[in-house]
Amino acid sequence: MVKKDEFLRENGEIENGSVKGQVSRSDFPPNFVFGVATSAYQIEGACKEGGRGPSIWDAFSQTEGKIIDKCNGNVAVDHYHRYMEDVDLIAKLGFDAYRFSISWSRIFPDGLGTKVNENGITFYNNIINALLERGIQPYVTLYHWDLPLHLHESMGGWLNKKIIEYFAVYADTCFASFGDRVKNWITINEPLQTAVNGYDTAIFAPGRRENTLVEPFLVAHHQILSHAAAVSIYRSKYKDKQGGQVGLVVDCEWAEANSDKTEDKSAAARRLDFQLGWFLHPLYYGDYPEVMRERLGDQLPKFSEEDKKYLLHSLDFIGLNQYTSRFISHVTESTEESYYYKSQAMERIVEWEDGQAIGEKAASEWLYVVPWGLQKCLNYISQKYATPIYVTENGMDDEDNDTVPLDVMLDDKLRVRYFKEYLASVAQAMKDGADVRGYFAWSLLDNFEWAQGYTKRFGLVFVDYKNGLTRHPKSSAYWFSRFLKAGENKKGKEE
Repeated sequence: MVKKDEFLRENGEIENGSVKGQVSRSDFPPNFVFGVATSAYQIEGACKEGGRGPSIWDAFSQTEGKIIDKCNGNVAVDHYHRYMEDVDLIAKLGFDAYRFSISWSRIFPDGLGTKVNENGITFYNNIINALLERGIQPYVTLYHWDLPLHLHESMGGWLNKKIIEYFAVYADTCFASFGDRVKNWITINEPLQTAVNGYDTAIFAPGRRENTLVEPFLVAHHQILSHAAAVSIYRSKYKDKQGGQVGLVVDCEWAEANSDKTEDKSAAARRLDFQLGWFLHPLYYGDYPEVMRERLGDQLPKFSEEDKKYLLHSLDFIGLNQYTSRFISHVTESTEESYYYKSQAMERIVEWEDGQAIGEKAASEWLYVVPWGLQKCLNYISQKYATPIYVTENGMDDEDNDTVPLDVMLDDKLRVRYFKEYLASVAQAMKDGADVRGYFAWSLLDNFEWAQGYTKRFGLVFVDYKNGLTRHPKSSAYWFSRFLKAGENKKGKEE
């Protein structure tokens, strides 16, 4: 097992579980992008307004037993009606970018691409224009888990290869409608989570566990091909005129070998291939990682030669969502219920050798504060895939607790420390040679946190669910504001 003191010494800049030293805006290049991030279903609400069609998350969140607090995103934090207030908040805090997602079923209510919903186009045009008026660059995600329900019910959604055509039409429509002003596009957010949590563990929409040996891998396959189809359309029809870039967002819980044993090192490498390689390998090398082919055999779909032409180099940047890390040990018999996890023949460990937790615990059971994991993750991606990287999500949550006074909830000291240490980790990775271009904090607002409902709060801004959804910036929001404005004013190190 990993000895804490020894590990931290060997990792040079790392001390007491975090990267040494303070961090300031001057540790990053002047053109480095700092933003905040959200997603449509988590914040918009207005589920039946403006011509929007239902998504799989509308159906899932209203299914008994799926959401911990029995809530849904029908209203969420009402960003649909309050976007101007939220855009003003982003501007006041000093961020220069905003990553948000478009709801597919606001553009095509049935997902089919036959009739554009002009109200949806207008809504997103209004957000984009409001951002640009305030000097904030939009980073737009086309798919953040909210598939139009009609596509799922009528043809199996991501299980059906025809989804690639429908996604391509949707992407084309968005490029045509918004691409004169949007220069940074993300096709799909965390395809791994859709594949595994949607079709294996079933804790996310659409909540299927019908054939966990096949379906998650088919869903992943179709998402990869959908990404490549959208990029092909952008490059052939829009790039010359619009001059933008298109990326894919992957997520990674950093995997650190739990010992120097070869089998543990192999297990950690395998874990990374099952997380990152699953989606990035096809785009760089034309196929899935060898270790996945070995372990999954015919359960892993095959790419045709025609597919490979579209796949290779079909991204301009990698978006990385990174929150936490694990130590990894090899096991011959996994106790995991999920086939995806079981097939990796590894155990994920959250303790050092002395039994101490790998990092301070956030509210979510999976989230420990492990800043050195982000540095390692960025270096790994940089060395293996050599493409510009944006950290597209990074953050931590508090437990919702309406018995705690508001001023206590707003003074989020651990989140401030989290951001300081993780940003220092990004700065260190850049010194190591990683080509990191930007960083987006998750999330701008407390919001609907998927299966956890409103029980977890990730926001820089507190949303008062009991009192009219009033917004209150937390200490972490003010810390970021000072951090960013110190860079503007060249005041030197941020305390």
